[in-house]
Amino acid sequence: MLRYRPVDRASSNTGQSVPKLLTAYYSAPMRVSIRLRPAAALTAAWVLTFAFCLPASLSSSAVAAPLSVGDSFLWGVSTAGFQSEGSSPDSNWSRYSASDRTEDAVGSAVDFRHRYAEDIDNAAKLGVSVFRFSIEWARVQPAPGVWDEKEFQYYDDVVAQIRAHGMRPMITLDHWVYPGWVADQGGWTNQKTVEDWLNNAARVIDRYSAHDALWITINEPTAYIIKELTFGGITLAQAPQMMDRLVQVHRAAFDMIHARDPGAPVSSNLSFIPTVAGLFDATFVDRVRDKMDYLGFDYYYGLSLDNLTAAYAIFDEFYNVVPQPDGLYHALIYYKDKFPGLPIYIVENGMPSDNGQARPDGYTRSDHLSDHIYWLERARSEGAEVIGYNYWSITDNYEWGTYRPRFGLYTVDVKSDPSLTRRPTDAAETYRRIIADNGVPANYAPARPPGFCSLVTVPQSYIDPP
Repeated sequence: MLRYRPVDRASSNTGQSVPKLLTAYYSAPMRVSIRLRPAAALTAAWVLTFAFCLPASLSSSAVAAPLSVGDSFLWGVSTAGFQSEGSSPDSNWSRYSASDRTEDAVGSAVDFRHRYAEDIDNAAKLGVSVFRFSIEWARVQPAPGVWDEKEFQYYDDVVAQIRAHGMRPMITLDHWVYPGWVADQGGWTNQKTVEDWLNNAARVIDRYSAHDALWITINEPTAYIIKELTFGGITLAQAPQMMDRLVQVHRAAFDMIHARDPGAPVSSNLSFIPTVAGLFDATFVDRVRDKMDYLGFDYYYGLSLDNLTAAYAIFDEFYNVVPQPDGLYHALIYYKDKFPGLPIYIVENGMPSDNGQARPDGYTRSDHLSDHIYWLERARSEGAEVIGYNYWSITDNYEWGTYRPRFGLYTVDVKSDPSLTRRPTDAAETYRRIIADNGVPANYAPARPPGFCSLVTVPQSYIDPP
């Protein structure tokens, strides 16, 4: 069982503000540049590394038997409040969703608010030990100084159901959503939001710290800022200030949780971006290294000279990205070396389909899951202390403006099925079998071979291929 582990506080740089390089990045011309600057970085990496890749020894047919993860490994599933609950109270995202800047309005979502027992039961039947969800600030505090006990009781029962099914809750304090009244006071542009955020966090932590929870303070801080930029919650000039405030609340929440439950594992989860991980790490994770009990990170796509489709992610077309499972291996080795002794938890990993359609290349959700677990095990066999893995997500959900990307182990036709029936995908049984066996078989050969000349963590990923 994962409990609190001391970390090396000597390596922190907690007083550091957002580096000048990142200030320049956030100060680029609006929306197109916010999305294209990562692409420029990727292009530069491709040009500079092509010559080095040619002599690199990378056999796409070579596979090695990985180690089983063992009985203490934490298998989990993820979901998030606004994306799945429906019945949305007034918030920044209920307003964004109702604007003309989204493809779909959130509507009922998959109605987790009233069907959570079914989703938790489905997760338990898979054999998972962790169920991640978020407690929506806008739901429990609809107005300044007003706390909605009925909505807290709903979350009480979510936690109770998770525990009754033998799982641990992983509770996210902030999954990009804040109350409408906070938006009215300027959201993260107002220093008062820090105080208000921490007041809500204290209520949530006091209420659930006795339930053996793992904690995520802020979901993907860098992506959070990019979404706020995209939908107008902040301006470009205010992006570094928002990041400073996210660092501030994370540090304070970490201490709050440990004051109430000293053994509780606490972190944030970073969004891994190929080739530029170090640049984005500098904005948040490097500044809170002394306030992490484990490194939480999310891996969705890689990059190599024979797979440049990650560019689709710049335009949120994740279903057009060709998955690169071996990139997970490179990312894990990168963080093993960057943060020695810090356990790693893959908080999110999954594959979106295009509105539930089969991929044109025939690659299935089951293939995707098995391949990623294979590379996770390969990284563990080479010293990466990976302690857990959550699949994103237990059901399809609202992907920040659209229902088109389908990530669920259980698919739900939100726009065409009023009953919101949960239907298992091929990966549900695959995940159940992986969990029961503590990994993929020793003779498993990945359905998708490693990419040629990986650019996931240049230069390491092409100099030292698996």
